[in-house]
Amino acid sequence: MTDSAATNANLSIGQCGTLACLLEISAPKPGNVHRGADFDDMTYLDMMASAVAIAPALDAAGAAGRLGKCVLEAALATRCVTATNTNLGTLLLLAPMAMVPRDEPLRTGVSRVLKDLDAEDARLVYEAIRVVQPGGLGKVKEADVSGPPPSDLLSAMRLAADRDLVARQYTDGFVEVLDVVLPWLQEGLAQRWSLAEAIVHVQMRMMSQFPDSLISRKCGSAVAQQAAAMANDVLAAGLPSDQAYRRGLLDLDFWLRADGHRRNPGTTADLIAGGLFAGLRDGIIEFPLRFYP
Repeated sequence: MTDSAATNANLSIGQCGTLACLLEISAPKPGNVHRGADFDDMTYLDMMASAVAIAPALDAAGAAGRLGKCVLEAALATRCVTATNTNLGTLLLLAPMAMVPRDEPLRTGVSRVLKDLDAEDARLVYEAIRVVQPGGLGKVKEADVSGPPPSDLLSAMRLAADRDLVARQYTDGFVEVLDVVLPWLQEGLAQRWSLAEAIVHVQMRMMSQFPDSLISRKCGSAVAQQAAAMANDVLAAGLPSDQAYRRGLLDLDFWLRADGHRRNPGTTADLIAGGLFAGLRDGIIEFPLRFYP
């Protein structure tokens, strides 16, 4: 175990989850709630309170031995502090990782957790979805959340994988979280960017290469592709220290918020929170850290 990993081992899994959410929401990501921008129906305080509320459920995840129980308990705790859906996608990503013992690598551990999912996990996750009442889900022919839960949660995730990046993590072993988001965060930190700059840059890279599935569900694939093109334009403008890059972020932020925040790239934010959790759990993100430029 490296020195940084040993230091972060003093943080509980729940604390890693809370910190991951706090770091993700505190970075000034275009189109998302953050310290300088609220939505009409969701505030930075809502997000902070939710981050704190889920810690006990994440801490108990390993002992509980059931992913669905962790997700439901975290969703119920979230509902105690906010009336809006602040974190369902994030919970679905953090819960499998929280169940992996600290001495087991996340990659193999997550695959093992997902392999063991059963009908009871599906029932509990579907109950959690109904508790938080997320928007933009729409209707599908199979495994619709408004109907009875499926007998196999993993099969339901496979059905949704082509239209939802969070569901895709359940089918591809968290590849985008562990092999895309986390290494990109490391690249940013290696260039001595602040963590906030690294997070925003990862958001741009993710949106450009993986059009946000929440935007797609709410506004259609054409709008999601337009958002991806605009994120790519920001990246082409330079680096976080460049004026053109910063101006591009402002223009993108204005456009994403211009439609009553229907263009909120929320799925991208969920995956970033997942990558931050992995980095905190394994000591890749070290303390003390420089968050702002």
